[in-house]
Amino acid sequence: MGGLVALLYGVASYFVFFASFLYAIVFVGDIAGIGGFAIPKTIDSGTPGAPLASALIDAALLSVFAVQHSLMARPAFKRVWTRIVPQSVERSTYVLLASLALVLIYWQWRPLPDAVWTVTNPAAVLVLGVLFWAGWGIVLLSTFLLNHFELFGLRQVWARVRGESVPAAQFRTPLFYKFVRHPIYLGFIVAFWAAPVMSLGHLLFAVATTGYIFIGIFLEERDLVAYFGETYIAYRKRVSMILPLPPSR
Repeated sequence: MGGLVALLYGVASYFVFFASFLYAIVFVGDIAGIGGFAIPKTIDSGTPGAPLASALIDAALLSVFAVQHSLMARPAFKRVWTRIVPQSVERSTYVLLASLALVLIYWQWRPLPDAVWTVTNPAAVLVLGVLFWAGWGIVLLSTFLLNHFELFGLRQVWARVRGESVPAAQFRTPLFYKFVRHPIYLGFIVAFWAAPVMSLGHLLFAVATTGYIFIGIFLEERDLVAYFGETYIAYRKRVSMILPLPPSR
């Protein structure tokens, strides 16, 4: 029974994640509607308030996500957290709370619609659109290149149902990972900055999330070195961090 409950919880958490991920695309892309369905909130929609107050609220919302996302990912936190939450649903709980932090951003985001730049050239607009969708595609594909279902907690709860343990992580560098150490982060950066109309609010979002990404890389690589040792140190010397480049010899 415990395994079945864990499985249902893991599946529900995954669907909350996937819905929040899809909404992130329309939110950041400021897509007003899809197939006749109006999107209730995007990064530039809504009634603008006082600029300073709006910026502070938006920064606070992004900080909530950043603290949750980084703190709960650290091994030291996990060791304490799994004394309360079963190991099998630790990842699902992390995914669920991160998704809810995103939902909070979508819900409470304050628009700052004044344009920083506006691209009108049709060819340039097309290129930025292609980059925007390519960025999200890189993010999603990169999760499958690793292990999408383990990354988002489904493998762990399925193993619980089957009475199995999840094997220890193995160091692999499939496809994108041969040329860039963090293709998921690269995809996010491309998607966040590829905007033909860059509002002040979108710029705040892009700057803050890009800064957080580099902090996240520092913390994540520290954990990876601790886990994989010299294997990851050699990989770090050979492969670029965020720009896709041919690996060095």
